[in-house]
Amino acid sequence: MHKKDLGLAVLIIIVGAVVYLRNPLFLSPINLGNTANLIGLFGLFAIGQGFVIMTGGIDLSVGSMIALLGVIFVDMVGKFGVPWPVAILVVIAIGTLLGLAHGFLITKLKMQPFVVTLCGLLIYRGVARGYTGEATAGFPFGANYPGLEWLTIGRSFGIPHSFYAMIFIGVVCWLLLHRSVFGRHLQAVGKNEDAARYSGIRTGFVITAAYVICAVLTAVAAVYFAMFTRSVQPSSHGNFYELYAIAAAVLGGFSLRGGEGSIIGVVLGVVLLQELQNLVNLLGIPSSLNFAVMGVVILFGVLADQQFNRYRAKRKAANALGLLTKKGSTRREAPAATDEIR
Repeated sequence: MHKKDLGLAVLIIIVGAVVYLRNPLFLSPINLGNTANLIGLFGLFAIGQGFVIMTGGIDLSVGSMIALLGVIFVDMVGKFGVPWPVAILVVIAIGTLLGLAHGFLITKLKMQPFVVTLCGLLIYRGVARGYTGEATAGFPFGANYPGLEWLTIGRSFGIPHSFYAMIFIGVVCWLLLHRSVFGRHLQAVGKNEDAARYSGIRTGFVITAAYVICAVLTAVAAVYFAMFTRSVQPSSHGNFYELYAIAAAVLGGFSLRGGEGSIIGVVLGVVLLQELQNLVNLLGIPSSLNFAVMGVVILFGVLADQQFNRYRAKRKAANALGLLTKKGSTRREAPAATDEIR
């Protein structure tokens, strides 16, 4: 575990202790179960956002994509009677295509990730609203899907399956990012894309793959959210979810400049955000201040990242200067030692 991850874990424990002292219901089984479910739901797409931020990019279309894919999934299963495993595969396939489109526009047409995904935010939300005619997409009254419900909103040993899904995906992504050649290439591209290209890395493929991973995990999250809410209102479903993902990644140590980040960190970032959300609810703070809390968290996360990078840069410079000074003194002492031998 990195120092940043360890510090974030300590912060989570401190905040949790403060909330518990103010309201002991924080550690009640019901509240812990509900919080774990939300951590799982938001963690699914926050991990995907981390891959994009690792490249130095950003995906602002996450919330709108969740709304669009949620509408499509609900209609396929509830309206058209498509078997739910097929519907899940279709949603993931659509997510893959959207990720490929983002990657193509960014790597081939050289468009800025901010512009591409901002357009995606508007387009996907607009398509979802136009497709439903501003109506809410929902399952038929009394409809029951035992297998799908067990997979998405079921619980085992009191722990929501969404949390299990996040842990499983988190382990896979940790191996991919921290223990694979692709992960090393991804970090190299984020640190310096031109240098990575000159060293033989297929930067276009790596960046596109990051956006595909983000879109696929967002598609999985869209299925879980659709089953969690049981209906999708295209005008509001998934609003500002991209901010949660970005905030979790920044808190978890992902640098918005790219090249740095930890999967464990982004998961811990999601935990802290949901803990803060819990704090807002348990202490009776108006829900209208949720976004203010989120903005403050992102602000302090970015400031902390900048200060840490400045401190590390100064430390590296001091170490390099000390090493050069040591080498210089060694060279000056060498002739004197030779004269003594003579």
